[in-house]
Amino acid sequence: MYSTLFNYLKEKAGVDRGEFNRFSHYFKSKSLKKNETVLREGEICKGVYFVNNGCLRFFHLNEEGKELTRYFAFEGKFGTDLTSLITNEPSKENIQSIEQSEILYIIKTDFYELVKTEPSINLIYRDILEMAYVTSVKRIYNFQGEETLERLKWLMNYQPRILSRLSNKMIATYLGITPYTLSRLKSKL
Repeated sequence: MYSTLFNYLKEKAGVDRGEFNRFSHYFKSKSLKKNETVLREGEICKGVYFVNNGCLRFFHLNEEGKELTRYFAFEGKFGTDLTSLITNEPSKENIQSIEQSEILYIIKTDFYELVKTEPSINLIYRDILEMAYVTSVKRIYNFQGEETLERLKWLMNYQPRILSRLSNKMIATYLGITPYTLSRLKSKL
């Protein structure tokens, strides 16, 4: 249950088994059914999630009811609504399992305590923050003004698991296009 998290922490922060055993009990396991909601828009995010297997989708419904996907967390990745977690304000997004999934979660107070007391978790938190920023900026600048075919090519290069594991409908919400347009573009590649 904890091997994926241990391997992630070992690779990213050099955590050894003894160190991991000191704090791994803070992470609780949860099995999710396909399409199960982890966080609803309007709720306050109270934890950080690590995907052991499956996939979590982070998305928002705009005023017209259109889904806009921000992020997909696959196996071996952390995910949370950082804005809600940090500010204690209601979330602007939903977190949903899009496959049957197994996650580990840690509540905010325990996570922040580990950030203060465990250098490896502090390093992971900094990595999460930095990667969230870098990914957001790259995505914004790569998507603004780009033709839809170029957005699809970017996705193929930087997020290939999305194309191989998710439906056209989900991918289209991430790219900001219709499923029909996505199918048409895929046929050109």
